[in-house]
Amino acid sequence: MRDYELYELGDIQLQSGNILPNAVLAYKTYGTLNEEKNNVIVYPTWFAGLHTDNEWLIGTGKALDPEKYFIIIPNMLGNGLSSSPSNTPAPYHQANFPLISIYDNVLLQHQLVTQKFGISKIALVVGWSLGAVQTFQWGASYPDMVERIAPFGGTAMTRPHAKVVFEGMIAALQADSSWKNGFYTQQPKVGLAAMGRVYAAWGFSQAYYLEQLYQQEGYETLEEYLVDYWDQVFLSFDANDLISMLRTGITGNISANATYDGDFELALSKITARALVMPGSTDLFFPPEDNNYDALHMPNARFLPIESKWGHCAGIGQHEPDSEFIDKNLKMFLLE
Repeated sequence: MRDYELYELGDIQLQSGNILPNAVLAYKTYGTLNEEKNNVIVYPTWFAGLHTDNEWLIGTGKALDPEKYFIIIPNMLGNGLSSSPSNTPAPYHQANFPLISIYDNVLLQHQLVTQKFGISKIALVVGWSLGAVQTFQWGASYPDMVERIAPFGGTAMTRPHAKVVFEGMIAALQADSSWKNGFYTQQPKVGLAAMGRVYAAWGFSQAYYLEQLYQQEGYETLEEYLVDYWDQVFLSFDANDLISMLRTGITGNISANATYDGDFELALSKITARALVMPGSTDLFFPPEDNNYDALHMPNARFLPIESKWGHCAGIGQHEPDSEFIDKNLKMFLLE
């Protein structure tokens, strides 16, 4: 029995111009929408994440308290629950699945929020990694609707270096002989494991490995950590789904739409919501320097790095000190 709902969107014209037929957005809600419909938090998922992976930040007494807020977690397109290469019928199945942009994701989430729930004001949009990119997009696309944004571990535009890393992950997966140009009959497990090895080098900081902090996770040696964790981490996902989400990340840019016509600084300047921008201090995907640039061009932004040796994964909810820092600052931010 599934623990989420499906919002049927019909045939959707994507930003690319392609049509995605019978599109669906998988989502889960927590808490109760109040009569004024002003206690809403939107919390998009991230690359290779499901709504359940966001739940570490939700709970009684936490910033995202379902006793106070109505929290909506929309699953990113391509993650296997919302419309994805793995669940879309021919002719848009597998490698034929169209390119999905961050803008597409947020546009459809907006339809869910407004048409399904009749919501016109959002107290907070929050997200990590590609969820943070969606958070920035919400602020740029719907400035009059969003009161606060709190992106952590993600930038308003994917910079060239991050694109190279994402392309490297795709190349590692596609090198598997089972790949068959995306029309495989069985999952390319060797490629999926190779993708994990590539991610491992960028997901955490140099200090994380030098100080053997993976031992806190129960792995005695580096080899054990790589084999038992990273070689396995993507095996539960469909290969085309992962590539679809990475392509979304590669093209991430809040100004890549008709509203801003590629003017990145203009798009940032139009994010009038109060913003709390929290990069991981040692993030190699989305380094704090990039987030500092984002924040400097936003009128109401505060830049607050998460001081951590966990790199990008400071925001994944697995390291308690980082999680407590994020929760504490979100709690104060919601009171502002």
